[in-house]
Amino acid sequence: MRFSRLGRRVLLAALPGIFCGLSIVATASGAIRYEIAFPKPEQHLFHVTIQIPDVKSEVVVQMAAWNALYQIRNFSAHVQQVEAFAGDESAPIQKLDKQTWHISGSGTITVRYATYWDEGGPFATQLNREHAFINPAMILMYVPERRSEAVQLNIYDPPFGWNVIGESLGLVEAMGGAQHFEFDAANYDELADAPIEAGKFDMFEVPGISPPVWAVVHGDGWRKKRVQEDLRRICAYDLKLMEGAPFPRYYFILHFGKPSSGTGGGMEHANSTAISTRSDEDFASVAAHEFFHLWNVKRIRPETLFPVDYTKEQYTRALWFAEGVTNTYASYTLVRTGLWSKDRFYEDLGEQISELEGRPANKWQSAEQSSLDAWLEGYPLYNRPQNSVSYYTKGQVLGVLLDILIRDRTENERSLDDVLRSMNSEFAKQGHSYRDSLDVRLTAEKIAGVSFEDFFQKYVAAAEALPYQRVFALAGLELRTEERRRPSLGFYAVRDEGGSLVVRSIDPGGAAEQAGLHPDDVITSWNGSEPPKNIERWAYGQKKGNSLRLGVRRDDKNISIELRVGEIVEIAYRVVEDARASEKAKHIREGLLRGVTQPVTAATH
Repeated sequence: MRFSRLGRRVLLAALPGIFCGLSIVATASGAIRYEIAFPKPEQHLFHVTIQIPDVKSEVVVQMAAWNALYQIRNFSAHVQQVEAFAGDESAPIQKLDKQTWHISGSGTITVRYATYWDEGGPFATQLNREHAFINPAMILMYVPERRSEAVQLNIYDPPFGWNVIGESLGLVEAMGGAQHFEFDAANYDELADAPIEAGKFDMFEVPGISPPVWAVVHGDGWRKKRVQEDLRRICAYDLKLMEGAPFPRYYFILHFGKPSSGTGGGMEHANSTAISTRSDEDFASVAAHEFFHLWNVKRIRPETLFPVDYTKEQYTRALWFAEGVTNTYASYTLVRTGLWSKDRFYEDLGEQISELEGRPANKWQSAEQSSLDAWLEGYPLYNRPQNSVSYYTKGQVLGVLLDILIRDRTENERSLDDVLRSMNSEFAKQGHSYRDSLDVRLTAEKIAGVSFEDFFQKYVAAAEALPYQRVFALAGLELRTEERRRPSLGFYAVRDEGGSLVVRSIDPGGAAEQAGLHPDDVITSWNGSEPPKNIERWAYGQKKGNSLRLGVRRDDKNISIELRVGEIVEIAYRVVEDARASEKAKHIREGLLRGVTQPVTAATH
């Protein structure tokens, strides 16, 4: 997005330092213009006006069906009272399907509607007394045939004391002291990819980073020095690794503590990210992942995901790389900057392997199939260990294995770092998308000078057992196993849209099945009280044989079920250094941990 050029008086001092030295430019008169107002935030209603110029007899407007998550969420379900005008006259408007409206009229067409949002987290939109967080695609309709045209967004007169921040904006003070915030974008997609925070937030620049990186923080229970230092290390390392910044300025929109309610985690955008965590303790790993997305996925893009089609699912086999290998680089960044010790790096890698190998679906669901099935993640049954693996987890492990193999086959002269830099140069900087796993393999082969067809066929496209021991040995590492026992209730339950706790599946032969619990039972009481918010956390605090009394509603009848907490045995994996490793393997291990490629000499062999 770009800063606005305005012919009115611009208030540059609202957010200290951010607008200093910027020129102000005039907006194209033919741009599609959006206006957002939220005069009563406690009502959770955004009031939206769209002005569409140069309409000839008719126009179609549409609300996105998905954004931020690989889930069809039908944002039009939030929309109320859509009306249209041609000039000052009401214009005929007809809804065509769940997300599309047809309007008859010519000249400048105005569309007005309200949309209700109060969902926390970086994957949603929220408006309440405390703040507004906006993912624009969730509240702003678009003109399908004119998505490439310039757009302008104005947010008028927010509540007293609130500021508004996005990737680029101008703050205009109109006659009488009223304020509005103005955003320009080259097209709708650019606007949709630029989240906005409004409220009373803290804001600071991350020191020592150029171009500038800003943090916008709404929340409690966070320490500025810690957040500032974490961001400084992460950003400085990644910018050096990828040989420069692809942005003019960048924003971390951060929600800590109570304001982080909802779905935690982070969502990447072209020049910003939105992150929600309970505290700054959980922050660094999310920030490292999201910042690396600046390159991997936002610019190094699989062709199956671009251009975006907001109306239906877009399937790709490349999420193991776009998301999973981004996880690889999050862990690399943390250990290479000293935010993690090498033992913490090994611990995390062992945890990912334990998660992957603990899911029976790992024996049949490949990294590519997991990527294709991302659109099923909204279904609780799909997320069970028997039914799926995570492309985040499998991709992270594959990234480490591939890195070791490249280093081994090039005598530690080249690495996965070179693969990412090469894809950035050959695809991102040239404005091209890559062909899912194929171009990842071809780039790795070009960097290493050897074929990786066997690796990609067996472990990316198919689900053969990953060669941990053989590959780890090349980096002076071992994978060890140990048995762990944990309590088990023998059933899986989730809350439905109404908040009821519903049993979704029963473990065959487990305690719940023996006690007579059925799928679709609604749990109404738990040891005589309300069911816990997190039943898995409750179970971890129990011992084998403890009694659990459930009140259950089944077929409009209330019944009582008593079961005994069971136990399951899990295999946990630990990554450790091999004391007997060769000098070459130690060299490669240091390369992984430090992010260096130093050739292995004959003496090293």
